[in-house]
Amino acid sequence: MNGYGLDERLTALGRQAREWSVGFRAGALALDEDPGRIKDFLDLPGVRCLGTFGIPPGYAEPLTIGRHRYAGTTALERAVLTENLARGDMGMVLASPGVSMSGVLMEQLGDEEQRDRFYGAVAASPTWTSFALTEPDRGSDASAITTALRRGEDGRLLLTGAKRYIGNACRARFVSVLARTRPGPLGVTAALVDTGEPGYRAEPLPTLGLRGAQLSAVHLDDVEVEPWQVLGRHLSPARRGIWSCVQVFNRLRPTVAALALGVAAAAHEYVAERRRSATGTDRDRIEDLGMRISATRALVHRAAAEVDATGRGRVASAAKARACALAEDATLAACDLLGPAARANHPELDKLVRDARGAEFMEGTRNIQHLNLFQGLLANELEGDFR
Repeated sequence: MNGYGLDERLTALGRQAREWSVGFRAGALALDEDPGRIKDFLDLPGVRCLGTFGIPPGYAEPLTIGRHRYAGTTALERAVLTENLARGDMGMVLASPGVSMSGVLMEQLGDEEQRDRFYGAVAASPTWTSFALTEPDRGSDASAITTALRRGEDGRLLLTGAKRYIGNACRARFVSVLARTRPGPLGVTAALVDTGEPGYRAEPLPTLGLRGAQLSAVHLDDVEVEPWQVLGRHLSPARRGIWSCVQVFNRLRPTVAALALGVAAAAHEYVAERRRSATGTDRDRIEDLGMRISATRALVHRAAAEVDATGRGRVASAAKARACALAEDATLAACDLLGPAARANHPELDKLVRDARGAEFMEGTRNIQHLNLFQGLLANELEGDFR
C-alpha cells in the first residue's frame, strides 16, 4: 500500500475485475427481469471468480492474475474486486454463488470439520450460500431475535422461526442461521443449515431493486440440526453469538461500501459518456461527481485496510454511509443531467437508481453507521480527520 492508494498487486485485481464487469453489464437487465437466469451466467469469468473468492488456501486454488495470487480472504481484496464488478451490475455480484457472508462467519467460528465440509462443498461446484439474521418486526438486532434452536423430546436439535430479507435464500444450499438457545446476550448462536432438510422453506419477496439477489422470506419449522452444524461449538458462548455477528459486519462493511461505490461509478460513467459535450454547470457537476467518487474510494480502501489490521469497523461505518449517499446522489444527478425522461429512456440507468436504494439497507442504514461512528468517538477509537 502507498498511503491509501493501491499497490501493483491490488491494481491488477481491480483492472481485471473492470474487464469482467463488461459481461455483468450485458446481462444486468435480463437478470433483473428474471433472477432465475443467474444460471445462464455461471460461465462469466467474474461469476466464476466469485464462486471461490473468499475460500482459504488449501480448499480451492486462489485466483491468479499474472504473477499475483488472491484468496479473497481480506477486506481490501474483497473491496477492490467488488467495486469493479459492481460497476457492471451489483445485482449480478449479489446473485453469484460463493461463500459470501457465511464464509466470513465460518472464518470466525468454524472448527476444522465444519471448514472442511463447508469450503469443500463450495469449492467443488457452484454453490450458493446465505446469511439469515433479520427477522420480521425485529430487523437485524441480534439481541432481539426469537428464532429458536432447542432440543426436542427425542434429543434432536431443532430450529424454529422466521427470517426475512435474506439474499439468495431460495437458491442457497447452506444458510447460516442466527438463533437463540436461551435468554440473554450469551444465548445467541449460529447454525449452518442444509436447505435440503425437511422444514426449511424460502419464498422470494418482490423488490424494486437488487432483484438478482432474490431477497426472500425464510420459514424454519423444526429443521433438524446435527451437532456438527452448530458453529463455534468449540468456543465460549461469549465468542460465538453476538460477538461473531459484530465481527462479520465489521469485515463485510467495506464490501457493502464498495458495492455502493460501484453503482455510483457506473452512473457517473454512464452520464459522462452521453454528455461529453457538456459545458458550464453541467460539466462542473459531472467533474464534481468524479472527484467525490475518487475521495470515497480512498476512504473505502482505508476502511478495508483498518478492518484487516485491527478487526474494527468504525471507519468502515463512515465509508458505508458516505458510499451509499454518493450512490443515491450520483444516480439522481445522472437522471437530471439526461433530462426529464431519463429513467424511461435509459433502462440501465433506471436500474442503477433502484439498486442504489437497496445498498442503503444492507448491513445497517446510515443512521446505524452514524451511531457506530459516534460510539467510536466516545471510545477514542478514531484518529486524525475523524476527530
